[in-house]
Amino acid sequence: MQSFRQPVDLTRATRLLNHGPVTLITSAHAGRSNVMAASWAMPLDFTPPKVVVVIDAKTLTRQLVEASGVFGLQLPTRGFARHTLAVGSNAGVEIDKFAALQLATFPAEKIDVPMLEGCVAWFECKVIPDDAQRHDLILAEVVACYADTRVYSDNRWHFGDDHDMRTCHYVAGGTFFETGDTFEVEAAPVSGTR
Repeated sequence: MQSFRQPVDLTRATRLLNHGPVTLITSAHAGRSNVMAASWAMPLDFTPPKVVVVIDAKTLTRQLVEASGVFGLQLPTRGFARHTLAVGSNAGVEIDKFAALQLATFPAEKIDVPMLEGCVAWFECKVIPDDAQRHDLILAEVVACYADTRVYSDNRWHFGDDHDMRTCHYVAGGTFFETGDTFEVEAAPVSGTR
């Protein structure tokens, strides 16, 4: 299978998350792994790049992340939406979601966590210990980042006509919307001063 993944300069890693798509979090520890959907993920800092994700303390993913100190953060596509809904609707303590959904993975470069095929951006994250964790927030430094060249290059998203390659946003009840077309504008002129 041809790989379209290319490294993204870590100083530009947060640009991959700026448009607010649903994300998938992969985790592993002591021979056990899990994947979950997470709509609450955002960039936090540029240098070094940091992200914040919300992972409920009662989940298997949270247990694995706390035990290992690392996790994978991925941006799924519209073409992967059925799997995104399935991993978000089933608890990892009940089933092995990777096996049950026949999810294709590849090894991360700098952490020991499976990364998912069917996505267009991947972040390898190392947890930063912080008091925010008691509020289900996980702060992490991005230690490696890569994106699919078919939709991301020159530090910009460029979604084309293949709608299955667009990232998506989750609303509720199995409803998603896809990332739309881009457009550019110049800033309005500023007149006067305050």
